[in-house]
Amino acid sequence: MGTSWSARLVDPPENSLAAIEATLARVIDQMSNWEAGSVISRFNRLPPGQWLDLPPDMRTVLRAGLDMARLSDGAFDPAIGHLVDRWGFGPATLPAPTPFPAGRAPWTCIELDGARARRLADVALDFSGIAKGFAVDALADALRALGVTNFLVEIGGELRGDGIKPDVQPWWVDVEAPPGLPVPTLRVALCGLAIATSGDYRRFRMDDGRRLSHSIDPTTGAPIASGVASVTVLHDSAMMADAWATAITIMGPDAGMKLATRHNLAARLVLRASQGAQEYMTPALAAMLD
Repeated sequence: MGTSWSARLVDPPENSLAAIEATLARVIDQMSNWEAGSVISRFNRLPPGQWLDLPPDMRTVLRAGLDMARLSDGAFDPAIGHLVDRWGFGPATLPAPTPFPAGRAPWTCIELDGARARRLADVALDFSGIAKGFAVDALADALRALGVTNFLVEIGGELRGDGIKPDVQPWWVDVEAPPGLPVPTLRVALCGLAIATSGDYRRFRMDDGRRLSHSIDPTTGAPIASGVASVTVLHDSAMMADAWATAITIMGPDAGMKLATRHNLAARLVLRASQGAQEYMTPALAAMLD
Protein backbone atom coordinates (compact mmCIF):
# COMPACT_ATOMS: atom_id res chain seq x y z
CA MET A 1 0.00 0.00 0.00
CA GLY A 2 3.06 2.25 -0.11
CA THR A 3 2.97 3.22 3.55
CA SER A 4 3.68 2.00 7.09
CA TRP A 5 1.52 0.71 9.93
CA SER A 6 1.76 0.65 13.70
CA ALA A 7 -0.29 -0.82 16.54
CA ARG A 8 -0.28 -0.28 20.29
CA LEU A 9 -2.06 -3.00 22.24
CA VAL A 10 -2.70 -3.39 25.95
CA ASP A 11 -2.10 -7.02 27.04
CA PRO A 12 -1.76 -8.35 23.47
CA PRO A 13 -2.29 -12.08 22.84
CA GLU A 14 0.67 -13.98 21.40
CA ASN A 15 -0.92 -14.25 17.95
CA SER A 16 -1.64 -10.53 17.59
CA LEU A 17 1.14 -9.86 15.10
CA ALA A 18 0.15 -12.80 12.92
CA ALA A 19 -3.47 -11.60 12.89
CA ILE A 20 -2.42 -8.07 11.94
CA GLU A 21 -0.15 -9.26 9.12
CA ALA A 22 -2.79 -11.64 7.78
CA THR A 23 -5.40 -8.86 7.75
CA LEU A 24 -3.11 -6.45 5.91
CA ALA A 25 -2.10 -9.14 3.41
CA ARG A 26 -5.78 -9.76 2.66
CA VAL A 27 -6.43 -6.08 1.97
CA ILE A 28 -3.33 -5.78 -0.23
CA ASP A 29 -4.26 -8.92 -2.16
CA GLN A 30 -7.64 -7.40 -2.98
CA MET A 31 -7.12 -3.64 -3.27
CA SER A 32 -3.51 -2.73 -4.08
CA ASN A 33 -3.03 -1.17 -7.53
CA TRP A 34 0.72 -1.77 -7.04
CA GLU A 35 0.28 -5.56 -7.09
CA ALA A 36 -0.33 -6.90 -10.59
CA GLY A 37 -2.08 -10.00 -9.25
CA SER A 38 -4.45 -8.20 -6.87
CA VAL A 39 -8.19 -8.39 -7.44
CA ILE A 40 -8.40 -4.68 -8.26
CA SER A 41 -5.58 -4.94 -10.82
CA ARG A 42 -7.22 -7.93 -12.47
CA PHE A 43 -10.57 -6.11 -12.51
CA ASN A 44 -8.98 -3.09 -14.21
CA ARG A 45 -7.52 -5.32 -16.95
CA LEU A 46 -10.80 -6.98 -17.86
CA PRO A 47 -12.52 -5.89 -21.06
CA PRO A 48 -15.35 -3.43 -20.40
CA GLY A 49 -18.60 -5.29 -19.91
CA GLN A 50 -17.07 -8.43 -18.39
CA TRP A 51 -18.24 -9.27 -14.88
CA LEU A 52 -15.94 -10.29 -12.02
CA ASP A 53 -17.01 -11.76 -8.69
CA LEU A 54 -15.51 -9.63 -5.91
CA PRO A 55 -14.52 -10.82 -2.44
CA PRO A 56 -16.57 -9.36 0.45
CA ASP A 57 -14.00 -6.78 1.59
CA MET A 58 -13.59 -5.29 -1.86
CA ARG A 59 -17.36 -5.20 -2.35
CA THR A 60 -17.68 -3.26 0.89
CA VAL A 61 -15.11 -0.68 -0.18
CA LEU A 62 -16.46 -0.34 -3.72
CA ARG A 63 -20.03 0.08 -2.46
CA ALA A 64 -18.89 2.73 0.04
CA GLY A 65 -16.86 4.49 -2.65
CA LEU A 66 -19.81 4.64 -5.03
CA ASP A 67 -22.07 5.90 -2.24
CA MET A 68 -19.55 8.63 -1.41
CA ALA A 69 -19.37 9.57 -5.09
CA ARG A 70 -23.12 10.14 -5.06
CA LEU A 71 -23.03 12.11 -1.79
CA SER A 72 -20.20 14.34 -2.99
CA ASP A 73 -21.54 14.79 -6.53
CA GLY A 74 -18.50 12.98 -7.89
CA ALA A 75 -15.81 14.83 -5.92
CA PHE A 76 -14.86 11.46 -4.44
CA ASP A 77 -14.46 9.07 -7.36
CA PRO A 78 -13.17 5.51 -6.86
CA ALA A 79 -12.61 5.04 -10.61
CA ILE A 80 -10.01 7.73 -11.41
CA GLY A 81 -7.08 5.32 -11.63
CA HIS A 82 -6.13 6.44 -15.13
CA LEU A 83 -6.05 10.09 -14.03
CA VAL A 84 -3.89 9.21 -11.03
CA ASP A 85 -1.46 7.46 -13.39
CA ARG A 86 -1.44 10.35 -15.85
CA TRP A 87 -0.27 12.75 -13.15
CA GLY A 88 2.47 10.44 -11.88
CA PHE A 89 0.89 9.24 -8.63
CA GLY A 90 0.06 5.68 -9.64
CA PRO A 91 1.91 2.50 -10.57
CA ALA A 92 1.61 3.08 -14.33
CA THR A 93 3.01 6.55 -14.92
CA LEU A 94 2.32 7.91 -18.39
CA PRO A 95 4.82 10.30 -20.07
CA ALA A 96 2.66 13.42 -19.57
CA PRO A 97 -0.85 14.37 -18.49
CA THR A 98 -3.32 13.93 -21.31
CA PRO A 99 -6.52 15.91 -21.79
CA PHE A 100 -9.39 14.76 -19.61
CA PRO A 101 -11.99 13.17 -21.90
CA ALA A 102 -15.45 14.72 -21.84
CA GLY A 103 -18.40 12.51 -21.03
CA ARG A 104 -19.49 10.42 -18.08
CA ALA A 105 -17.85 10.71 -14.68
CA PRO A 106 -15.57 7.69 -14.17
CA TRP A 107 -17.52 6.32 -11.18
CA THR A 108 -20.71 6.12 -13.24
CA CYS A 109 -18.92 3.63 -15.50
CA ILE A 110 -18.75 1.06 -12.68
CA GLU A 111 -21.67 -1.30 -12.16
CA LEU A 112 -22.04 -3.33 -8.97
CA ASP A 113 -24.60 -6.12 -8.93
CA GLY A 114 -24.62 -8.19 -5.77
CA ALA A 115 -21.26 -9.94 -5.51
CA ARG A 116 -20.09 -9.02 -9.00
CA ALA A 117 -18.95 -5.83 -10.71
CA ARG A 118 -17.92 -4.66 -14.15
CA ARG A 119 -16.56 -1.65 -16.02
CA LEU A 120 -18.80 -0.10 -18.63
CA ALA A 121 -15.93 1.90 -20.14
CA ASP A 122 -12.14 2.09 -19.94
CA VAL A 123 -11.88 3.44 -16.39
CA ALA A 124 -9.75 2.05 -13.54
CA LEU A 125 -10.61 1.58 -9.90
CA ASP A 126 -8.25 3.26 -7.44
CA PHE A 127 -9.02 2.96 -3.72
CA SER A 128 -6.16 5.17 -2.47
CA GLY A 129 -8.69 7.56 -0.90
CA ILE A 130 -10.53 4.91 1.10
CA ALA A 131 -8.59 1.61 1.38
CA LYS A 132 -6.25 2.69 4.18
CA GLY A 133 -9.25 3.60 6.29
CA PHE A 134 -10.88 0.27 5.54
CA ALA A 135 -7.68 -1.51 6.53
CA VAL A 136 -7.67 0.32 9.87
CA ASP A 137 -11.23 -0.84 10.51
CA ALA A 138 -10.28 -4.38 9.48
CA LEU A 139 -7.37 -4.38 11.94
CA ALA A 140 -9.66 -3.17 14.71
CA ASP A 141 -12.13 -5.97 13.93
CA ALA A 142 -9.34 -8.56 13.92
CA LEU A 143 -8.04 -7.40 17.29
CA ARG A 144 -11.50 -7.40 18.85
CA ALA A 145 -11.96 -10.96 17.58
CA LEU A 146 -8.84 -11.87 19.62
CA GLY A 147 -10.33 -10.28 22.71
CA VAL A 148 -8.22 -7.11 22.62
CA THR A 149 -10.28 -4.19 23.93
CA ASN A 150 -7.65 -1.46 24.39
CA PHE A 151 -5.63 -0.51 21.33
CA LEU A 152 -4.54 2.20 18.91
CA VAL A 153 -3.91 1.19 15.29
CA GLU A 154 -2.54 3.38 12.50
CA ILE A 155 -1.93 3.01 8.77
CA GLY A 156 -0.37 5.89 6.89
CA GLY A 157 -1.71 8.46 9.34
CA GLU A 158 -5.25 7.06 9.58
CA LEU A 159 -5.96 5.94 13.15
CA ARG A 160 -8.50 4.14 15.30
CA GLY A 161 -8.50 4.03 19.09
CA ASP A 162 -10.57 1.78 21.35
CA GLY A 163 -10.59 1.60 25.13
CA ILE A 164 -7.84 3.25 27.17
CA LYS A 165 -4.09 3.17 27.77
CA PRO A 166 -2.58 1.36 30.77
CA ASP A 167 -2.46 4.67 32.66
CA VAL A 168 -6.26 4.96 32.27
CA GLN A 169 -5.83 7.84 29.83
CA PRO A 170 -7.55 7.84 26.44
CA TRP A 171 -5.54 7.48 23.27
CA TRP A 172 -4.55 11.12 22.73
CA VAL A 173 -3.55 11.97 19.17
CA ASP A 174 -2.07 15.22 17.82
CA VAL A 175 -3.03 16.03 14.25
CA GLU A 176 0.06 17.06 12.31
CA ALA A 177 -0.05 20.62 11.01
CA PRO A 178 1.01 21.13 7.37
CA PRO A 179 4.70 22.14 7.47
CA GLY A 180 5.27 25.87 7.47
CA LEU A 181 1.66 26.84 8.20
CA PRO A 182 0.86 28.57 11.52
CA VAL A 183 -2.16 26.55 12.62
CA PRO A 184 -2.79 25.37 16.19
CA THR A 185 -2.26 21.74 17.09
CA LEU A 186 -5.47 19.73 17.07
CA ARG A 187 -5.44 17.20 19.91
CA VAL A 188 -8.20 14.61 20.09
CA ALA A 189 -8.99 11.60 22.26
CA LEU A 190 -9.70 8.48 20.23
CA CYS A 191 -12.08 6.34 22.26
CA GLY A 192 -14.23 4.34 19.89
CA LEU A 193 -13.34 6.84 17.18
CA ALA A 194 -11.27 6.98 14.00
CA ILE A 195 -9.47 9.93 12.42
CA ALA A 196 -8.17 10.47 8.90
CA THR A 197 -6.28 13.34 7.28
CA SER A 198 -5.88 14.13 3.61
CA GLY A 199 -3.17 16.65 2.71
CA ASP A 200 -0.97 18.02 -0.05
CA TYR A 201 2.32 17.83 1.86
CA ARG A 202 3.04 14.08 1.94
CA ARG A 203 2.38 13.01 -1.64
CA PHE A 204 3.05 15.75 -4.14
CA ARG A 205 5.51 16.74 -6.81
CA MET A 206 6.77 20.08 -8.07
CA ASP A 207 6.32 21.09 -11.71
CA ASP A 208 7.78 24.43 -12.86
CA GLY A 209 7.45 25.78 -9.34
CA ARG A 210 3.87 24.56 -8.91
CA ARG A 211 2.91 22.14 -6.16
CA LEU A 212 0.94 19.30 -7.73
CA SER A 213 -1.14 17.51 -5.11
CA HIS A 214 -1.89 13.80 -5.40
CA SER A 215 -5.56 14.73 -4.88
CA ILE A 216 -7.10 14.71 -8.36
CA ASP A 217 -10.27 16.68 -9.11
CA PRO A 218 -12.41 14.40 -11.32
CA THR A 219 -14.24 17.37 -12.85
CA THR A 220 -11.02 18.81 -14.31
CA GLY A 221 -8.88 15.68 -14.51
CA ALA A 222 -6.03 17.56 -12.79
CA PRO A 223 -4.61 18.03 -9.27
CA ILE A 224 -6.75 20.30 -7.09
CA ALA A 225 -6.11 24.02 -7.43
CA SER A 226 -8.02 25.21 -4.34
CA GLY A 227 -4.97 25.47 -2.06
CA VAL A 228 -6.33 22.99 0.49
CA ALA A 229 -3.37 21.92 2.61
CA SER A 230 -5.14 19.38 4.79
CA VAL A 231 -8.53 18.05 5.82
CA THR A 232 -9.07 16.03 9.00
CA VAL A 233 -12.25 14.08 9.72
CA LEU A 234 -13.31 12.14 12.83
CA HIS A 235 -15.83 9.33 12.38
CA ASP A 236 -16.80 6.05 13.96
CA SER A 237 -15.57 4.37 10.77
CA ALA A 238 -11.99 4.91 9.59
CA MET A 239 -13.07 3.99 6.06
CA MET A 240 -15.67 6.75 6.03
CA ALA A 241 -13.32 9.25 7.70
CA ASP A 242 -10.79 8.51 4.94
CA ALA A 243 -13.35 8.90 2.15
CA TRP A 244 -14.88 12.06 3.62
CA ALA A 245 -11.44 13.67 4.05
CA THR A 246 -10.70 12.98 0.39
CA ALA A 247 -14.07 14.32 -0.79
CA ILE A 248 -13.84 17.52 1.26
CA THR A 249 -10.29 18.11 0.02
CA ILE A 250 -11.48 17.92 -3.58
CA MET A 251 -14.56 20.08 -2.99
CA GLY A 252 -12.64 22.83 -1.20
CA PRO A 253 -13.46 25.00 1.81
CA ASP A 254 -16.86 26.33 0.76
CA ALA A 255 -18.68 23.39 -0.77
CA GLY A 256 -16.72 20.79 1.18
CA MET A 257 -17.24 22.22 4.63
CA LYS A 258 -20.90 22.99 3.89
CA LEU A 259 -21.43 19.35 2.98
CA ALA A 260 -19.55 18.22 6.10
CA THR A 261 -21.70 20.48 8.27
CA ARG A 262 -24.89 19.23 6.63
CA HIS A 263 -23.87 15.66 7.51
CA ASN A 264 -22.87 16.65 11.07
CA LEU A 265 -19.25 15.61 10.53
CA ALA A 266 -16.43 16.59 12.86
CA ALA A 267 -14.00 18.08 10.35
CA ARG A 268 -11.23 20.67 10.02
CA LEU A 269 -9.83 22.17 6.82
CA VAL A 270 -6.59 24.13 6.51
CA LEU A 271 -6.26 26.35 3.45
CA ARG A 272 -3.03 27.85 2.12
CA ALA A 273 -3.51 31.63 2.01
CA SER A 274 -1.42 34.66 1.04
CA GLN A 275 -0.89 35.49 4.71
CA GLY A 276 -0.19 31.96 5.91
CA ALA A 277 -3.25 29.81 6.49
CA GLN A 278 -6.98 29.84 7.05
CA GLU A 279 -8.61 27.30 9.34
CA TYR A 280 -12.19 26.08 8.92
CA MET A 281 -13.95 23.91 11.51
CA THR A 282 -17.41 22.35 11.47
CA PRO A 283 -19.76 22.93 14.43
CA ALA A 284 -19.58 19.22 15.29
CA LEU A 285 -15.81 19.38 15.76
CA ALA A 286 -15.97 22.68 17.64
CA ALA A 287 -18.45 21.08 20.06
CA MET A 288 -16.12 18.13 20.62
CA LEU A 289 -13.26 20.44 21.53
CA ASP A 290 -15.23 22.55 24.03
